[in-house]
Amino acid sequence: MSATPADATPARLQDAPSWLINQVSLHAQRLVAAHMAAAGARGYHYRLLAALEEFGPASQADLGRRTGIDRSDVVAMLNELSDQGLVRRSPDPSDRRRNVITITPAGTRRLHRLDRVLAQIQDELLAPLSPDERGELVRLLSRVLAHHSRR
Repeated sequence: MSATPADATPARLQDAPSWLINQVSLHAQRLVAAHMAAAGARGYHYRLLAALEEFGPASQADLGRRTGIDRSDVVAMLNELSDQGLVRRSPDPSDRRRNVITITPAGTRRLHRLDRVLAQIQDELLAPLSPDERGELVRLLSRVLAHHSRR
């Protein structure tokens, strides 16, 4: 029996899309965490700021649904963003029990800086692919996601 490296992947997994997607996802998560931390942010910060800029003011619950972030994590991340002056909370005029979150001008500037960080992450993650291959990968993954999101 020949020696096999401890980190060798079983052959039956090497062509399994679910395994490959999971492995790439883990690498992507590490890149996002490292690059965002170097920029003094978190991936959740980016997602929340992006949703606020694109869709406008929103409740915490709406932000959680739009970004796929758990409600308790949304509150913690909004606390951080609020402490930095990047978002503003105000009572919802139609329901005083609920807060409406608004991105501030400083939050918009921060989001635009983080856009550049995210572009660097994409370049590093997809370095072995040509621009056409990157586009095809995005199209294919989007199709798979759309299919499973309809269920």
